[in-house]
Amino acid sequence: MYKLTGEYECKVDSKGRVRLPSTLVKQISKVELGFTLNRGFEKHLMLYPKEVWDKKTTEIDRLNIYNKRHRQAIRYFYRGATELKLDSGDRLLLPKSLLEYADIKKDLILFAYQSQIEIWSKEKYEMMLGDEPEDFSDIADDLFDFSIETQESE
Repeated sequence: MYKLTGEYECKVDSKGRVRLPSTLVKQISKVELGFTLNRGFEKHLMLYPKEVWDKKTTEIDRLNIYNKRHRQAIRYFYRGATELKLDSGDRLLLPKSLLEYADIKKDLILFAYQSQIEIWSKEKYEMMLGDEPEDFSDIADDLFDFSIETQESE
């Protein structure tokens, strides 16, 4: 699996293409089968290497299509899902409908973590960062205490 990391400011050209920064390209150099792009939960986009997407869809496909809430979750998850490939200039062509959904006009932020990349309009990303909870250190403390306790008990 991929271990992606970094925060990158990029621009979208008039055709909807974004050039991935070379440091990010190096991290994803093993991606030969392409990517899948879809809508994120907070008016941003999610970019997954193909094999990561396949794993996530295996999980979501376990939901029961006869259950209304499950169907809604499946529909929401797959909305806008689009397969993409890097071109020879390390660019991705982002669909206009998804750029509009995420309100990306020109400036965007690629936020890479774990095995996925969030794509935000620069403005929305800065607003999201400005909404950091005041008790973030308490939240982190609880999470890290839990993971240390779990490791110690193993």
